[in-house]
Formats: sequence, C-alpha cells, structure tokens
Amino acid sequence: MSSSGPASTPMMDQYLRMKKGLPEDVLLFFRLGDFYEMFFEDAKEASAILGLTLTKRHGIPMCGVPHHSAEGYIGRLVKGGKRVAIAEQTTIPQPGKLVERELTRVISAGTLADMNLLDSSRHNYIVALYRDKKRFGLACVDHTTGEFSVAQFEHMDLLLDELSRINPSELLVSDEQTDCFPGTHPTLYYDGYTFLPSTAIPNLLSHFRVHSLDGFGCGEMTAALGASGAVLHYLSYQLRRPTDHLRRISVRATENAVLIDQASQRNLDLVDSRGGVKLSLLGTLDRTSTPMGARKLRDWLLHPLCDLGKLLARQEVIAVLLQEPYLMSKLRESLKNVRDMERLTGRISQGAGNARDLQALASSLARIPALRDDLESLPGGGEMLESIRSRMGCFDELVDLLQRALVDEPPVTIKEGGIIREGYHAGLDELRLASRDGKEWLARLQEKERKRTGIDSLKIRFNNVFGYYIEVTKSHYDKVPPDYQRKQTLVNAERFITPELKQMENTILGADERSRQVEYEQFLLLREEVGRHIDDIQMTADAMADLDVLLGLAEGAQQYR
Repeated sequence: MSSSGPASTPMMDQYLRMKKGLPEDVLLFFRLGDFYEMFFEDAKEASAILGLTLTKRHGIPMCGVPHHSAEGYIGRLVKGGKRVAIAEQTTIPQPGKLVERELTRVISAGTLADMNLLDSSRHNYIVALYRDKKRFGLACVDHTTGEFSVAQFEHMDLLLDELSRINPSELLVSDEQTDCFPGTHPTLYYDGYTFLPSTAIPNLLSHFRVHSLDGFGCGEMTAALGASGAVLHYLSYQLRRPTDHLRRISVRATENAVLIDQASQRNLDLVDSRGGVKLSLLGTLDRTSTPMGARKLRDWLLHPLCDLGKLLARQEVIAVLLQEPYLMSKLRESLKNVRDMERLTGRISQGAGNARDLQALASSLARIPALRDDLESLPGGGEMLESIRSRMGCFDELVDLLQRALVDEPPVTIKEGGIIREGYHAGLDELRLASRDGKEWLARLQEKERKRTGIDSLKIRFNNVFGYYIEVTKSHYDKVPPDYQRKQTLVNAERFITPELKQMENTILGADERSRQVEYEQFLLLREEVGRHIDDIQMTADAMADLDVLLGLAEGAQQYR
C-alpha cells in the first residue's frame, strides 16, 4: 500500500497510518459514517470470507459492513482466523474538516464479546506459556467472565495435559522461547520481554494494586507469573482491551485433582466422544440450568477431586436436596430465569454492555432473594451449602434502580434514545414533552396550510439533510403563497420552508438531540453503578454456578436412583 497517487487524501493517509501500526494479520474496520470500511488487501480478504461485494474507488479495492450489525461480521472473521481492529470516529463530521478517528480495540478469538457467537457451555480462554529454568508456567484468562488463573508444572507432559483440558482459543508463547514447547501450536509468538518475571511481576502488582502476590497463593510461581504478565500485556496493549474486571488471580486446582492425560480424556469420553458431546459423560450428567453451571460442571469433570473431604461436602449437599424435592424443584425453577451473569458483567465492565445487558442482569439479580430464602429452608447441607448462601450478595437497591430506570424492551443501540423509562429523570421528560408537542404542532400546521392554500396533497416532511420542509407537487405550484421560501426543486415537486416552520424545527431537533444525549449520559451512569458491584456479582455468579451443578447432579441421582 502506498499513500501516493489516487489514494493520497487526508482520510486515506489517516487510514494508512493506523494500518501501519497494526500487526500484519489484523484487519482494520475503519468507521465512515454508518459503515465500517476496509481497503486494499484487507478488503480482498474480508470480502472472500464474508461473501461481500468487492468494489473499487479511485483504483482502491474496498468493501464495508453496516456498523449496527458489525458484531456478526467480526465474529465470522475471527472464526476464520483473523483479528479485527476497530477505528472509531471521535469527532462530529463537519464540512471541510477531517474526522478524527482512534483505534479503540482489537478483537481476537479470545476476546469475542458477542454472546451469540460464543459457546455458553465452555470458557473462551487465552493462554500464555513460559519456561523459567526447569519449570513450566501457564496463565489462563477468560476475558468474557473475568476469570484469571495460573498453574506451574515440573514436567512438560503435565503442562500439555492441562492445556488439552483448557482447549484455549488463543495461545501465546514468548518469541524468545520458540523451541521450548514442542507439541503446542501457538497462535502467536509474543514479545519476549513481557514474559520476563522482572517485567511481569511489577506489572501484576500494579494491576492488582497489591504489594505482594502471596495473598493469591502464587507469589513463588515465577514461571506462571511470567506467563501472567504476558497475557495481561497482550490484552491491554496489543488488543487494547479493558482489564479492570480481572480482579483476582487464582491457582488452578491441579494438586487436589486427579490429573488425566490427553489420551485418557479421549478414551473416557469425559466431555466429548466420537458421537458428540451428548454421548459423553458431560452430556449424560449435564442438567444445569445456567451457562455458568454448564461451564462449572465441565471444569469439575476435567479436574476430578482427590480430596475426600471436598467430595463428601458435595455429596452432603446432594443428599439434602434429595430429601427436599419440593425445594429442589423451586431452586431449579428460579435458576432457569438466571442469565449468564459472568459474561454479562464482563461485557458491562468492559464498556461493551448495552441496556439489554443491564436489564438481563437486573432480572437475574432479582432472583436472589427467592433463592436465598429456599436455601435457608434446607436443613443441613454442611459447609458447602453455607458457603453458597454466604457468597450470594444482596442487590436490592441496584435491582430497584435498574428496574426504575430502564424501559421493558430497550433497543440494542445506546445513543439513539428509547432506553430510559418515563418518570425516571425529570429533565429528560421535559425534553421528550417538547419534542412530542412540537410534532403535534407540525400536524396542526400541515392541516392549517392545506386549508389556507387549498392544496389537499400538501405535506410537511423531514429528512436528515434538509430538516423539516413543506412539499407541494408541481401541479399545485400556482397556489403556493408568497411567504413560502423555496428550499429544493425535485422532478415532480417543490420543497419550501417558512420562518414559522424553521423556528419550530430548531425547537424539535434541539429537544430530540438533547434528549438522546441525556439518555446516553444516564445510561452511562447506570453502567458505572453496576461496575461498582462487579466483585460481589462475580462472587454471586460463582455461587450460583456451584448450586446449579449440585442441583443438576441431584436430579440425575433422583432420576437414576
């Protein structure tokens, strides 16, 4: 690509500068009005994968997709092995001025946020590997849920077995250790300095705002911490993704679990089989009601406990549930109405959540009081049931706020209005009233002008270019009053404006624009408020996942006796 010749315009120079700063395998979605456009080789590759028509302007290959439906197209590109960078407009288009744009994020296989494109029953992991002397470190992040875990191994075989259980969407290896991990297939060799413990550990301390990582149980796991620093750097700097929702780091349960090698996993049909998931052990046991529970059950099956005390604790809860079939049924019914809270909070905390996500979260949190009451009614259950109860937070005020603020069926977009319920914000209600009153005034003006001019077909119309105008067909042109000012001539009609109509246009459009802005501001405040509860919501979601799995196992025990 060259910036000389027909491509050399300020906008194309801007595009080329952004493209030059990206890795070669990243396609650039460049926002132009209501579309994301791609140019040159990006356009050729994307059009082939997406089945889009490839066009040319000034000799430059190009294709585009509507911005409001871009997630689906991006998902298909990522599934096709690509990464996609998003360049958004940051200033309002003005005649004669170049619109400023900014690279806001890079979307990869491990950072897809569209829940329609993700398998809800399994995690979507990015994994980094690092070798420090004779130890092998692994760091694992599910960016959609906020899970961040590490493990360290003395032998390569154990690492490879754990890697097969994780089955990551993306795998990072230091570009200085390209020969250290035979048997793996990294999707990316990443900057080696980010893996060095001397670089990684300070970055982790800064991210988690702690003086030591001992509190997470991994302070001495230098190989794992090297991998952790690299995956955090990859998310923050290369993918430009928010990482605030990665609040804690945990050690993967390998010491207290039966380690099953890759061959045994396949031969035992634990989570998959030649006949598909349904014929596996997972397919036989899975009676979970929520995506969180489905993912948790998968993890339990791939990491069977060898701690007798923890096994008995699970069985104790299942025994109590079997003794209370009515409460068990009520609990399962409540969980059926709970959405994927882990991924919802992930989207919201990353600034990707819309009003529907907030509403789905509110609906899920509203189920907690009934769940807690039914759990309190269960006799016994031991420490595990008590742990589930204690981890379920109280969100009554947050639920009340979201239900008061959001309409029953909010739109997908967050900047076009229609999100906030009437009666929630007085200033917004006043702006909406001014807009409605103005549109009723327009209807009355149209009727008045028809009577005044004798033109029954006279219409008051609107478009984004000319605003409001009076349209009269050519056959009635002789009846147009002298106070009508011509605005546009069409083949079969003339368009006019009057001072009275122009004044009302300013009132209506000003109210519409301001009301949309106020709604957007109120939505951002709601999303920020949810963000303040992320830790408690994540902990509650984990407790619900435990309960969901135990309820499903209890139902299986009941069915098979």
